[in-house]
Amino acid sequence: MNKSTEEKNTASPTVEADPKEMLTQAYQLFKEGDDAASILLATDVLEIGRKTNNDTLIGKALTSLCRNAQRSLDTNRLAELSSELEDLVASSNNQQWLMYRAHMNAEMWRLIGNMDRAEAFYTESMNLSLALGATGMYTIDHFNKSFVSTTKGDFKTANALIKKYYLLRKEANTKSEDAYGLIALAYLLEQKGDYKGAHEVAVVTRRLLKEQNLFPEPPDEKPLILVEFRKS
Repeated sequence: MNKSTEEKNTASPTVEADPKEMLTQAYQLFKEGDDAASILLATDVLEIGRKTNNDTLIGKALTSLCRNAQRSLDTNRLAELSSELEDLVASSNNQQWLMYRAHMNAEMWRLIGNMDRAEAFYTESMNLSLALGATGMYTIDHFNKSFVSTTKGDFKTANALIKKYYLLRKEANTKSEDAYGLIALAYLLEQKGDYKGAHEVAVVTRRLLKEQNLFPEPPDEKPLILVEFRKS
């Protein structure tokens, strides 16, 4: 082997992908609508987690795959993954995976339109997130659960949930303009019959989503599209 060949061979070491970065990319691909690529990445991370006995990687990969089941409304796949998360809780004694299980089931059933089941799962998720100190999940589920209350015609509760969502964001010192909370507000106004106000909020929401390069998940995109469709 000559010197140039040796230098060439040693200059390009094998670089293994970071599983955390793979999960981040899987989530971004999901939001952009590329579920096939997202599933491939999450499945690879799941395999890595199992080979290395890494409960965190296993749990996050299963959660990512739960999210992917939303687009196709695959409740059977969600049930399988939920069972695996329950098994992970039993083996790891980590209750956060029950929280993620509850959250993902709530999102699926909200998207499908079974608001009673969605509400029960959101309540379970919020109880767990509060107990675990998972403030991010606790905050966002106030936003999520408001859609359930709005759909069921309980506008008082929906309004209280949206207000609490913004209060929690303020306590967390979140300074960015929030596009997600506006989706909930637009939907609430639409359901209350204020179509002009709902449309105005929806326009601002779309602008902020574009400026911040955000892609709403299917359960959040659905009510926003409903508001926009009503106007058209």
